[in-house]
Amino acid sequence: MPATKEHAKNIALIILGTLIFAAGINYFAIPNKLSEGGVIGLTIVAFYYFNWSPGILNLILNAILMTIGYKLLDKRTIVYTLFGIFFSSLFLFLTENTHPPLTSDPLLAAIFAGLFVGGGIGLVFLSGGTTGGSAIIARLFQKLWGWKLGTAMLIVDIVVIGLSTFIIGPEKTMYTLVAVYIGARVVDFIVEGFNTKKAVTIISSQSVIIAEKITMGLVRGATVLHGHGAYTKDRKEVIYVVISKPELIELKTMVHETDPDAFVVIHDVHDVFGKGFTI
Repeated sequence: MPATKEHAKNIALIILGTLIFAAGINYFAIPNKLSEGGVIGLTIVAFYYFNWSPGILNLILNAILMTIGYKLLDKRTIVYTLFGIFFSSLFLFLTENTHPPLTSDPLLAAIFAGLFVGGGIGLVFLSGGTTGGSAIIARLFQKLWGWKLGTAMLIVDIVVIGLSTFIIGPEKTMYTLVAVYIGARVVDFIVEGFNTKKAVTIISSQSVIIAEKITMGLVRGATVLHGHGAYTKDRKEVIYVVISKPELIELKTMVHETDPDAFVVIHDVHDVFGKGFTI
């Protein structure tokens, strides 16, 4: 993809993601007096206590964070993060008090706040940027220590939410934790890929028959690796195959019927791409 088209696509993801993010805050979290983590959580608490605009305060606090963390981020991430901060602050400001509450049920509000906020941030992360705040800190943790983005955000957010308890009370804090947990899982789901599959490793004395059943019965390609037992030194063939979740039961049945003593390991795979795997 040409660089210009790629940048346009990433900026479009940032705009869409920050709009969804702002909707989650102003249509679900704030009307039900829930909080959030990171900088946006601080801006929400300031809104409850001082009636300060979350959009404006979000811009100010993130500007401070960017001056601290920009040296540890690459230039592309910095540029996209600046877009993320600008558009998230803009949409937070534009959607303030523009819509009646969509629900007064705090559990529903927590669930949908998590879906919207996590989905929006996930799209921004997918572009290579952040919305600022705890997202900047999460990016730094990922760069320095290899943490998952959602996990890093969850830890930072819990600290801020703990401080929010004094303003919103313990019950609303518990609902907020539900929203933040859902949001973190949605972020990981989007960033790590929609194309979740299962990778299966099979060690069996009947590997030839099992491999044939996989290719003919499941119509899947399989890779046969040659190895040997560490203790017995016996030669063994190891089958490696990636399948969709609905095919897993059929594969397990197939292996068990062929060789009840087969050793099978099943792994979660978050993203699959390449020639020969499109489903």
